[in-house]
Amino acid sequence: MITYPDIRDLQMLLALARRRHFTQAAADCGISQPAFSARIRHLEEDLGVPIVRRGNRFLGFTPDGERVIRWASKLLVDAEGLRQDMEVARGELRGKLVLGVVPTALPFAADISTRLRSMHPGLAIEIASQTSSQIVRALGDYSVDAGIVYRAYMEGSSLRFEPIYEERYVLLVSAELAPRTTGTVSWREAAGLPLCLLGKDMHFRRVVDDAFLEAGVQPEPVMETNAFTAVLAQVAIGTAATIAPQSLADSLLLSEQTIRLPLVEPEAVQEIGIAVQDHELSLPAIAALHEAIRVHDRQNELLD
Repeated sequence: MITYPDIRDLQMLLALARRRHFTQAAADCGISQPAFSARIRHLEEDLGVPIVRRGNRFLGFTPDGERVIRWASKLLVDAEGLRQDMEVARGELRGKLVLGVVPTALPFAADISTRLRSMHPGLAIEIASQTSSQIVRALGDYSVDAGIVYRAYMEGSSLRFEPIYEERYVLLVSAELAPRTTGTVSWREAAGLPLCLLGKDMHFRRVVDDAFLEAGVQPEPVMETNAFTAVLAQVAIGTAATIAPQSLADSLLLSEQTIRLPLVEPEAVQEIGIAVQDHELSLPAIAALHEAIRVHDRQNELLD
C-alpha cells in the first residue's frame, strides 16, 4: 500500500529548512526536540530516502532532501490554496499571504497590504524585503506567494507578471549642496555631487548606473550601503546627495532642508509589477491582492 507524507510532517521539514537547527525548529512547531526528530525520521521512512545529514548537530540536507523540500513547499502552498478557497466559498477569506518586495517598493506594498487587510480582516500578510533575484528564486521554491519586482528580471522567466506602476527618479540633496531649489536636475549635474548610493548588488543601483552611463558620466560615490536609512542620514546631515524613486521619496518625511528635484536627461523609467507562479489555480489571496491594487489605482485616478 502506498503511503503519503503527512502535511504536519512536511510543515516540520520546512521549519527545519528555515531554521537549520533542530531545537529551534521544534520550538517553532510547538513540540519537543526528540518528538520533532522522530517526525522527521518517520517522514524519511515513509519516503524511503535520507533527508537530513546528521551528526552532532544539523549538517544540512541530502540531495534527496532538497528535492523533498521543493515538493513540500509546493504541496503546502496548494493545501493553503484549497483551504483559502473553501473559506471564500463560506464568504470570508482567511489565511496568509507572503510577499517578496524589492526595497524601493516597500511603501507601496505597505499601503496595498493595509488596503487588503481592510477588505479581508482575516488575512495575515507577511512582507519580506528582498532583491529581485531573491524574489524570483523564492517564487521558484514557493517560499513567497507573490513578488513585487522589476519587469527587467522577468525576461526568460516562466513567471506571470502584471505591471503596477512606473518608477521614476529624483535627486535628494541638502539645500547647501543643491544646484537649485526648484525645477529639474540632469543626471550629469547629479554626477558632480558627493553621492551616497545603494550597493551594486541591487537592481535599483544598476538602473541608476545605466542612467548615468546614458548621460555620458560615471560618478564616484563617496559612500555605498545596502540600507536606505543610512543613505537618508547622509542627506539629512548635508554631507551627501542620493538618488531615490519618486514613489519612495513621496512616502518619506523629509526635512525642510532637503531638496527634491526630478532627474532628467535621460528620463529613466522602470516598470514595477506583481510576479506569481503561472498556474491555473492560485491562492485566492493573490486574486484579492490584485483587486486591492485595482481599488488603489481607481482611488488615485479620482484624486488626480
